Amino acid sequence: MGKGYSTEEIRQKLISILDGAVSGMSGVEISEKIGINRITMAKYLKVFAAEGLLRQKNIGNVTLWFLEPGQESFNFPDDYFKITPQYLEYLLKDSEDRVYSLIRNCLHSGATTNRLVLEIILPAIENVQKLYDDGKIGTSEQNLLNTTISKSLQIFNQFQVISDPKKNVVVIASDAQSRLNSEAASAVYHSDGWKVSHLGDMSSAINILFDLDFQKLLGKIWKQKPGILLVVVFSQTDEGLIFFADSINPIKEKSGKNMKLILCGKVSKKTKINSDMVSDKIEEVLQWSQTVSQNLK
Repeated sequence: MGKGYSTEEIRQKLISILDGAVSGMSGVEISEKIGINRITMAKYLKVFAAEGLLRQKNIGNVTLWFLEPGQESFNFPDDYFKITPQYLEYLLKDSEDRVYSLIRNCLHSGATTNRLVLEIILPAIENVQKLYDDGKIGTSEQNLLNTTISKSLQIFNQFQVISDPKKNVVVIASDAQSRLNSEAASAVYHSDGWKVSHLGDMSSAINILFDLDFQKLLGKIWKQKPGILLVVVFSQTDEGLIFFADSINPIKEKSGKNMKLILCGKVSKKTKINSDMVSDKIEEVLQWSQTVSQNLK
């Protein structure tokens, strides 16, 4: 690869070179400035274009390359503290494209999904909820902001990760208010190599037939019962946690010790629920899951 640059080094150099190139640059010009042969550079340009970093424009026989708007390079872990207010600013200003570009830039700059979710996404979810509770935004704006957050979480799932067949997780939201937290956790599980089955908001399934329906699903997604299966339930109420725990525990008992039930939500001291782990903090749920998976090896 010419001077032996890493992919990230090439990305940073492209951002630096093309940032002020209003009229774009040809692949030949770029390869000369970076010091990489034209054929290799052409391959990288196509890869970066597919990732959304670059766009191309054909003029006659010449292909010009441009930097997509909002592209910048960060240095992690030093820059995590910059991203939290920046993400929230773009979100509240309805700069949807900049929100997505920021997440992609962070991931391409070496940020981890775990830290981005815990330090940037979750605080934004809480901030939007507080704005709504304080009457500063209405239902329509809250839904719009939450939709943008949800779409930014889907970016993490677009990055291909080889999942471990021994690490299986089903993620459930017992109500609409818990959906974003369940999506955030699913993104982290995905990045950590779990085979994730995210069921989303299951409030419509709260009825006497849920246990049969859920058992049928497990027969498809955990047919050979490899490794472990975690069932993670997110809920804003005791009632939601109690219903899913009561429905899933009998199935868990039949499946054996390799199936675990995790409940994520605030549980009152008077409420008694049978589960393998309960916490109102997503980071504790994720850490516990990681410990369980490590004990498999």
